[in-house]
Amino acid sequence: MEAQILVDRICQGDVSAFQTLVEKYKRKVYYLAYDMVGDHQEAEDVSQEVFIKVYRALKGFRRDAKMSSWIYQITVNSAIDLLRRRKAKPSVNLEDFDHIGFQENPAGTGSAVMDPEASAVASLFQSRIQQALGRITARERVVFVMRHYNDFQIDEIADVLEVSAGTVKSLLFRALQKLRRELSSFRNGGWSEDNHE
Repeated sequence: MEAQILVDRICQGDVSAFQTLVEKYKRKVYYLAYDMVGDHQEAEDVSQEVFIKVYRALKGFRRDAKMSSWIYQITVNSAIDLLRRRKAKPSVNLEDFDHIGFQENPAGTGSAVMDPEASAVASLFQSRIQQALGRITARERVVFVMRHYNDFQIDEIADVLEVSAGTVKSLLFRALQKLRRELSSFRNGGWSEDNHE
């Protein structure tokens, strides 16, 4: 259904038309929110907030604008608002993982089992990535997760953020540089406690 027709129907009180819009965008909105905030429940909260804002703002939606870019812009802004409200979480350290247990798959399941050491390393690295993403600016994080986690093209990101493609490239470059520095302690498939180069 064409976006303008959908908007008209929603503004006329057609509940099924709004449900169609939600179904069309909910997965992308959720994953974008999740990649920004790093928490399932908070991503769900952001998603709900996004569609409430979309519903309330539809009457003012510019008909020449791209619906998807507008919705993703609301998502980005809502996620950034949440990140600003969120209290700083304590950094993760190795002791936080002392309680993790590893259980082998039951015999005969045929499932591949990651060995405990590799599983621990993967878990630590994922936590380190989340920490690193928390240390770059909100705009850098937005650009990084849109490009590398959600497969947005540079021009799409520029459209959502209402900046030039050059600005997006610059933010992406800075984000990558900072993340490389943050992750520099994780080398050669192992974990180094020395964060300094």
